[in-house]
Formats: sequence, structure tokens, C-alpha cells
Amino acid sequence: MGLGSYLIYIALLMIIPMWAQSKVKSTYTKYSKKPTSSSMTGAEVARKILDENGLYDVQIGQVKGTLSDHYDPRKKVIKLSEGIFHGRSMASSAVAAHEVGHAIQDEQEYAFLKMRSALVPIANFGSNISFFFILAGIFFSMTNMLLLGIIFMSAAVLFQLVTLPVEFDASNRAMTQLVSAGVINNNEERETKKVLNAAALTYVAAALVAVAELLRFVLIYLSQRD
Repeated sequence: MGLGSYLIYIALLMIIPMWAQSKVKSTYTKYSKKPTSSSMTGAEVARKILDENGLYDVQIGQVKGTLSDHYDPRKKVIKLSEGIFHGRSMASSAVAAHEVGHAIQDEQEYAFLKMRSALVPIANFGSNISFFFILAGIFFSMTNMLLLGIIFMSAAVLFQLVTLPVEFDASNRAMTQLVSAGVINNNEERETKKVLNAAALTYVAAALVAVAELLRFVLIYLSQRD
């Protein structure tokens, strides 16, 4: 890969995640100003959907930050950021319902969620140590060490790929639950879906970058072998 091509490649790796984050923020800002017809807060939406699915043991709490919302399967807690917890907008309803989607996945033992949970320690270890082996393998022309680094990195990439169906499924569940629970009406479905789709972009961008990086090192490994 020439210098010019390499610079373009690096630029793309930086631009894609930045564009995805920008899209998420702009969409969130826009739809956080649009109230739903039900006027329910994100916390109320989450509680309603949880109860309607029999998940009375799942708790709802707050977490600091913006769009730092997540579901903790170990503690059975949905953590909503302040804006989502108290917000009465399409954005707050969509994000809250998405996190409930993960709780429903957990209850139903959704295969990809179980797989992602199992991959967490392996992916964390792989992402932390892979570059040491890869850099050593490249600089010292040690193909075995480079291959080991690629294997470790593959675990982190697999985690990113498995995350995609988990997140898309949670968003699909969210839309179904929002409609059936009467949180949004038919006229609000399209705009609510835009919020969910924008959030999914961050995971798609992360997966694309991870795969691209892995392929680059695989090509380097193959060139070293030759």
C-alpha cells in the first residue's frame, strides 16, 4: 500500500466513526425536542414495557452522561441517562425502549446476546494485547507473532460483528413494543424509527473499522510470508 493510499485509508477510518457519531447526535438533538402523543418520560416508557412483558424484577436507574444508556444483564438494571430518564420526547422513548429490548432478549435467552456476553472477556483481552503482538511481528518480521496478534484481534472483531444483530434486534423489539404499548401512534412510527436507525450507525461504523483493520493486518501477514 502506497503512502497516498495509506493516508486515504487512515482518513476513512477516522471519518466513518466521526460521521456516525455526528449523525447520532444530530438526530438525537432533533427528536429530543419532539414530544410523543403519550407524553411519557423515558423511565415511564421503560417501566410500562417491562411490566407488560412480565419483567417486574428489572430495575430502572439513572447514569451520568449523554446517550450513555445501557442494560446490565448481571444486575438486571436498565440505566438511562438523565435526558432519556426524564425526557418526554420521541428520542427518549426510542432509546428507553431499545434498552428494554435488551432486557427482553436476556429474558428470552436470545442467542446472539448470550454469545456477545460470552465474548466480552475474550474480546477485552484480545483488544488490549493484540497490538503488542502485531507491532512486534511487523517491526521484527516475526510472522508467528504477527499471526498470534491477528488471532487475538479476531476475537475483538467477532464481538463487534455479533453486536450488530443484537442491536438491530433490540431496535426491532423496541418499535414493536412502543406501538403495542400505545407510547407512540402510527404517525410517529417513522420518526421514532429514525432515532433507532441513527443509533445503529455507530455499531455499523465500529464493525466496519474493526474488519478493515483486521484485513489490513492479514494482508501484511501474507506479504511477510511471501
